[in-house]
Amino acid sequence: MPQNNIATPEYFIWETHGIHTGTGNDHVKHGVDELDKITELAIAKGHPNIAFIIHTPRLTRYRYAAEKRLGVKFIRGDNAYFNYPNQIEQLKLKYGNRINIRFGIELEWLGPDLGMQWNRSKIFQAQDADFVIGSLHFSREGIPYDGSIEETEELIKLRGGLENYWGGYIEELIEMVDSTWEMIQVVGHIDLPKLFAPIPQPLLELDTSDHFLARRMRFLLEMISEYNLALDVNLAGINKGCGIYPDISILKRAKQLDIPIALGTDTHTLQNLGNHHETGIHYAHDAGYKHYLSFSKCIPEKRPLRNQAFKEEEYKVMNLGIEMLNLRFEDSKQRRIPKFSFGGTFRTFLEHHKNSTSLGEFEAIRIRKGNKSITISNTIPQNQKEKVKGLFSHHKDKPGVLSMIFNALASEEINVETAYLNSNNDGTATAFLTLSGDDDSVHEAVEFVKGTGGDSFIEIRVGDILEMQQLDKNKNYLLEVDGVNLPIAISKQMILSIHNNTAGILLILLSALASQNINVIDLKLGQRGQKGYAILSIEGNAQLAGNILGKLGPQFFETTLLSLNGVE
Repeated sequence: MPQNNIATPEYFIWETHGIHTGTGNDHVKHGVDELDKITELAIAKGHPNIAFIIHTPRLTRYRYAAEKRLGVKFIRGDNAYFNYPNQIEQLKLKYGNRINIRFGIELEWLGPDLGMQWNRSKIFQAQDADFVIGSLHFSREGIPYDGSIEETEELIKLRGGLENYWGGYIEELIEMVDSTWEMIQVVGHIDLPKLFAPIPQPLLELDTSDHFLARRMRFLLEMISEYNLALDVNLAGINKGCGIYPDISILKRAKQLDIPIALGTDTHTLQNLGNHHETGIHYAHDAGYKHYLSFSKCIPEKRPLRNQAFKEEEYKVMNLGIEMLNLRFEDSKQRRIPKFSFGGTFRTFLEHHKNSTSLGEFEAIRIRKGNKSITISNTIPQNQKEKVKGLFSHHKDKPGVLSMIFNALASEEINVETAYLNSNNDGTATAFLTLSGDDDSVHEAVEFVKGTGGDSFIEIRVGDILEMQQLDKNKNYLLEVDGVNLPIAISKQMILSIHNNTAGILLILLSALASQNINVIDLKLGQRGQKGYAILSIEGNAQLAGNILGKLGPQFFETTLLSLNGVE
């Protein structure tokens, strides 16, 4: 975690719809160009996080009146947008040890045809964004909903009245959500037209009204819920005089549907940095919310609205577990809301998480989707003190050494059942393995390693009364995967493998990693019937590691690279 020694404000939001970056010399200024200045201001205020956002460029026919008057065509042009990820990367290099920096895009809905293909291209041009907000600013007629009173009156007249004006907006939002739900995480300012047009009464009576506007808004919210999207609670309306987006009636209906929220100030000037955080927190709380979401690499992080009643460290543990579990799923399934079980001190979460269950005194959080689960804790698990038979190795901590052991064992048709590997941080590592196979074959394998390993091995032996090693000390620990015991200290780069539980299978993975000069610094093995489980911490080029995981063969049922943003 970045180190900022200034105390965090009592009311602080990890924003999603945060600070709009400017367009520099790209025609019409929109947002903050002085990114260094506003980052330094956030650090000075004690903010642990700053979130930037940029509008995607628009098709030419979608222009505000002022842009038409100026003859501007290439709205919020490509130059600023293309440079945006690089700008953020430079900010991270400069300030990343002092503040957490996130960035996302606001995807302009421009219709389902060319506009949809245009938007897909803009998604690809903003690789590695932390979040994507889907927003509707322009009507299908090309007139903006948030331009001016004159433009709003023009569209109301064109559509034949206020109710049809709002009805058209809601239908376009339904179209946007149905078309882009796999591309976005958040639906932006859902009642944006109230900036210049009053909200019709049926939208303020969503629980009772049978008016067509109420019915369509209820359907829109149900769609957002079904697609597991979050709703933008946008504080910019405070400064604009129309109130927070969305209206409290809409937000309460969203809470009834368990739609998560993401908060932001939608800031366009230096002066508005962090404004209205307290107001926004109280507003969401009044609607019934106790939590909100932030995003990292498009993976949701759950955060408490009010820090006084919760421990931030415990939320970090839970978010890390969610991140690890989500990485095991394809993108479309990462949005499915997981189920939770809480134990020990984490049981304080039980009252705040619907349908969660207790783990009793077990100091852990279990997070599950379908038949996949992760159990995580910030307390080091203690090994049993029993003495067991196994193989002990003290060897040089470098790529390929561990695979020598597995190679020798496989040559004697010996399967490794469980493994504990620890890096000693002195250039050496120790490993403890329990094995299947007869004693003579195990000794043959050990002698082979001694004879061929050169100076890589300091000591390697088989014993009947070896004691299990303690885990490396760390901030957080993985305890179980799918209920299989795999206690390991969590590191930034890990690999999860589920494979055939037979001799030589894991050797394939270890050999592949060694071939790319990737070192295994920690390893735990477990098993359930015919399935073997392995969790590895690695050092080396993570991209190379990811590239080889899909090439290991059909004996591997799951191989997941866990590149973890939530690890400090």
